Amino acid sequence: MNLVIDIGNTFAKTAVTDRGEIVSKNVAQELSCPAIRDMLRAYPDIDRAILSTTRHPDKTTEDYLRQQVAQFMRFEPGTPVPLANLYATPQTLGADRLAAAVGAWEVAPGRELLIIDLGSAITIDRVSAAGEYLGGNISPGMAMRFEALHRLTDRLPLCVAPSEAAVLTGNTTRQAIESGVVLGIIHEIEGYIARLGEKNSALTVFFTGRDANFFADKVKKPIFVSNDLVIKGLNRILEYNAPSNIPDIET
Repeated sequence: MNLVIDIGNTFAKTAVTDRGEIVSKNVAQELSCPAIRDMLRAYPDIDRAILSTTRHPDKTTEDYLRQQVAQFMRFEPGTPVPLANLYATPQTLGADRLAAAVGAWEVAPGRELLIIDLGSAITIDRVSAAGEYLGGNISPGMAMRFEALHRLTDRLPLCVAPSEAAVLTGNTTRQAIESGVVLGIIHEIEGYIARLGEKNSALTVFFTGRDANFFADKVKKPIFVSNDLVIKGLNRILEYNAPSNIPDIET
């Protein structure tokens, strides 16, 4: 069994996988040694672990993991992955972006892929049908857009995702902000899908991230929604690098 840890800007996600299937998940603001201990006690067959983080590495946690599992690896820019990475600056590529691409490829191999991660930031990433990670773009996520409008102006209120459908013409300031942010993201996403779809009509689109479900029914093209793409990708990367019959890997 594998322990997969994805520490993002906002949350730390942990998952236990068995033969590629997720059998347990947990989300917290921080990852702690007691939380890891409890998971290892609940699943004593865990013998491999992978950790990916967008924060500064926590040596205490990593040392504890190395002591507790037979094979441990930290996912870093130089870690081999089952995709050809064509990014010009791989050392600056967010681990979550590449892991999500690997996860999407695991679900839909041999297809032209567009992976849209709707989290703190919105990342748009592409994988070719030949299994090449091509790169993508980054823009502010929904909460970040609301926060920026409030903090960088004197009078605009802090808004959140509206419970009602966005309108083309808001008739209050709050409605204008809510609809402006939501429709702006929808038009952004549909613009990418339309332009890339012109070159490849078989484009397969994945949504993942915190706001994936919110936008899933607001985009015209059929999409796959998976909140576990990064976890699936990290699990595949672990298995790609650490077959069960080799010793501990330090990357």
